[in-house]
Formats: sequence, structure tokens, C-alpha cells
Amino acid sequence: MCHTLCNEHYVTHMGAEDHFESLRLELRRGSLILAVLAALRDERYGYTLRKALADEGLEIDEGALYPMLRRLETQGLLSSQWREEDKRKKRFYRLSPDGEAVLQRLLAEWRALNRSVTDILGEAR
Repeated sequence: MCHTLCNEHYVTHMGAEDHFESLRLELRRGSLILAVLAALRDERYGYTLRKALADEGLEIDEGALYPMLRRLETQGLLSSQWREEDKRKKRFYRLSPDGEAVLQRLLAEWRALNRSVTDILGEAR
């Protein structure tokens, strides 16, 4: 009987862990997009962007960052330019005027949402 209960508990626990991980990634994805847009108010190439985010505690791997940059550029939120630096061609990204407008709206939404969630959680601001 314990074996059955232990297995049921394990399966339930793993299911909860899977749900947690899925929700954590969803929450993180939206937050990373906001952080990337904000960080690209200053022109950067991929490596320096990753480093700037990591220095602020937001690790993102290349496999997620570069597709995000291409998607944001396709959406018109970023502009990019190839340049040679240190004898290597690098693609530099910067927030576009449309990206700046979207960033300002997202920041207002983020701040309002953060205030509401903080109030719901009963934590001091």
C-alpha cells in the first residue's frame, strides 16, 4: 500500500513540478522581453546584451536570446546593423522609435500590474 501511495504522491508531485516550471518559464519570458527592450535603449550586440542582463541577475542563453532579437526586429521594435568591431562582424541592436513607444506602454503596464500583485500579496511596496 505504501508503495502505491508513494508512487501516487511522486506522480502528483512531479505533475505539480511540471506545472510550476511551465508557469515559471511563461512569467520569465514576458519579463525578459521587457528587460531586453529596456536594455536596448543603448545599442549593443548579443554578447554585451547577455552580459548586461546577467550582471543584473537575468541569465538568458544564446538559444533564447537570438531568436527573441530576430522576432523583436521583425515586429519593428528593434533595428539592427552589421558592423566590424575588433576585426569581427557583429550585429548591433537598438530600440526603434516604435520599440520605444511600445516599451513605455509595457513599462506602465508592468508598474500597474506589479502594484496590484504586491497589494494582493499583502506585501509593502
